[in-house]
Amino acid sequence: QVQLVESGGGLVQAGGSLRLSCAASGRPFSTYAMGWFRQAPGKERDFVAGISWYGRSTNYADSVKGRFTISRDNAKNTVYLQMNSLKPEDTAVYYCAADGSLQTIVAAGLRIAYWGQGTQVTVSS
Repeated sequence: QVQLVESGGGLVQAGGSLRLSCAASGRPFSTYAMGWFRQAPGKERDFVAGISWYGRSTNYADSVKGRFTISRDNAKNTVYLQMNSLKPEDTAVYYCAADGSLQTIVAAGLRIAYWGQGTQVTVSS
């Protein structure tokens, strides 16, 4: 079992920045890939970014490339999402996710094994 707890969400003006954190416990952190997803009201949960076991590989949704950066600190059992140049359309609940591989994080959608409870990000115009 893996437990994931997100933090760092909040209200920010367009053009601003936020950094989300996701603390993991349970299985050894370096044995699973991590990702961030988001879900806006009335919409599906969408992939945002993913990172491999040791951070050597990353993958981003086209909508956030160049603005968001995913990283992980295996010593702290934590994955981060640095969000810059935020736009109102980035407003959503952001979820942390964990599974066995980056490929699974990118492609498996809601079939991913482990999810956090979500943190709200609101970007005002």
